[in-house]
Amino acid sequence: MRRVAVSGVVVAGLAGLLAFGTAAAPAGAWAGPEADVSYHGRVALAEAQLRIWLVPENDGPAAVPNATVRLRLSVDLADRQQLPSGCARAGLREVVCETGPMPLHGHGRHIGMALGLRERAPEVVLRVDTWWNGGATDRNLANNEHVVLALDTGDAYAF
Repeated sequence: MRRVAVSGVVVAGLAGLLAFGTAAAPAGAWAGPEADVSYHGRVALAEAQLRIWLVPENDGPAAVPNATVRLRLSVDLADRQQLPSGCARAGLREVVCETGPMPLHGHGRHIGMALGLRERAPEVVLRVDTWWNGGATDRNLANNEHVVLALDTGDAYAF
């Protein structure tokens, strides 16, 4: 398995996990500023290509300087991918992208990509979650963890 780091996304994500633990840290563990990160977007599957458009959002109460969103697929990605700036392949079925700064009650950078699949599939399950949260505490994980089923119809499915 190859690992690639783009703009420090993967390195920052690992450092964040090691330094701050996961979002479900035990009571009394280090807690950074509180934020409420969420993701909204669309996904469409046509032939062997999965198109994803995603907008990270922060409802506060504090700003988030940067975070990393993880996109996991139920099928293998093609070997070669053209990923947007700030995104990196993190495995056979994973891509991670930095969100950029998310001000209080504001959006991060809009992320759009077309992922090639290793082979055509009748459906793909896309899992979206926060891989690294920039050191913020997020008590509402329900709005930043999504599971979306996309059928090979070209139709867009919203989350």
